[in-house]
Amino acid sequence: MERHTIDLSQGTIWKQIARFALPLLVGNLFQQLYNTVDTIVVGRYVGKVQLAAVGSMGNAINALIGFFMGLATGASVIISQYRGAHNDKRLSDSVQTTVALSLIACVFCTIAGNLAIPLLLKMLKIHPGDDVYPYAVDYLRIYFTGICGMLIYNIGAGILRAVGDSKRPLYFLCVSALLNVGLDLLFVMGFKMEVKGVAYATVISQAVSACLVLIVLTRSHTPYAIKWKKLAIDRQILSGILKIGLPTAVQSAITSISNVFVQGYINAFKADCMAGWTAYGRIDQFALLPVSSLALSSTTFVGQNLGAGNMERAKKGCNVALLMCAVICVVMAIPMMLFAPNLIGIFNSDPEVLRYGSIFLRMMSPFYTLCALNQIYAGVLRGAGVSTPPTVIMLASFVAFRQLYLFVCSRLFDSFRVVALAYPMGWILCSILMLIYYYRADWESKSTVLSREKQRA
Repeated sequence: MERHTIDLSQGTIWKQIARFALPLLVGNLFQQLYNTVDTIVVGRYVGKVQLAAVGSMGNAINALIGFFMGLATGASVIISQYRGAHNDKRLSDSVQTTVALSLIACVFCTIAGNLAIPLLLKMLKIHPGDDVYPYAVDYLRIYFTGICGMLIYNIGAGILRAVGDSKRPLYFLCVSALLNVGLDLLFVMGFKMEVKGVAYATVISQAVSACLVLIVLTRSHTPYAIKWKKLAIDRQILSGILKIGLPTAVQSAITSISNVFVQGYINAFKADCMAGWTAYGRIDQFALLPVSSLALSSTTFVGQNLGAGNMERAKKGCNVALLMCAVICVVMAIPMMLFAPNLIGIFNSDPEVLRYGSIFLRMMSPFYTLCALNQIYAGVLRGAGVSTPPTVIMLASFVAFRQLYLFVCSRLFDSFRVVALAYPMGWILCSILMLIYYYRADWESKSTVLSREKQRA
């Protein structure tokens, strides 16, 4: 497996970042196919009410998943730093701790997700008697019951990416995404299972990807292999994971909960607006994949370079990733604005759905460059082990400010456009605050788990 990994502490910076980010991007594209194919199949072959039900569940699901994935980010940073330092013993200990922690999280997420369904639906302003209610309940219950596959795949893929292997996670996603397409068509068009069909297709496909990543890590003879008999939680490593990952986890979960409230404001404009927002949201997720891929690459790049003791190269990598990301966002926004109705029409051809979706797409796409800025800087800081400041900034921008904006503006203006602007307004504030912190705060002196560990020693 070593031949599949990349040492990001050496070589031309932009080439190394691009080489690492490209498989991430393609992998993320396939991962998005899960929900997107579900949306297309439901929107085209079932109906717009079912489309609204499936689409409005995204933020509710992410509220729980986001917390766990934040912890996974902390584990990934520590693994990447030990990889950069070539400390095989601590690298192996980190992997065993991460896997043990993820198994505990699987049990928690399965139980908590099912128990939280009534609360999540209430937050989304979806009540018994609404057209979408029974479909939403079915989708959430099946998804949370089978959530272990998604969690295990992501933690295993995170381990591989942290050591520089972004190709194998891509291969596994290709297999599971193609399986998801086939099962969607079989369950919905063949067995007429509607929303339940797309939910079952998703969890089965995710379980397959989880099995693949576990097989590869278990059979590996590298320091980052899973050793099932040696699974244990190292307290020092757990402390590092929590110091980096817990702020990110809290931020991700609370931001998703905040987005649930935004979805609730959108839902007040009924099924056509909900369906248009769903279609826009799926396109938005694809459009922002280069941003998230380069941000994750920046985290691993900085982690490995700081592990190797090269702060200057880490900072140069930040600037390179930011420029690459900004250019991509500008290039993407132009066709999205020009061909908005055609893109929305992929999901549903209802005239009102097309109208709402096109408005949302044209409003949001010019602001994507701001996402590039705040996400890259956040990724760099987390790669350095500085997790709390970007978390505070994002919570202030994406939760506190956004909820205040919605509370005030929804009472002054009865407009879905005003509600939708809550997102770019939050992006603007976050970018400003992140820039100020990155260039004015002495974050370098607080960086890296390894330096803190040496100080304690």
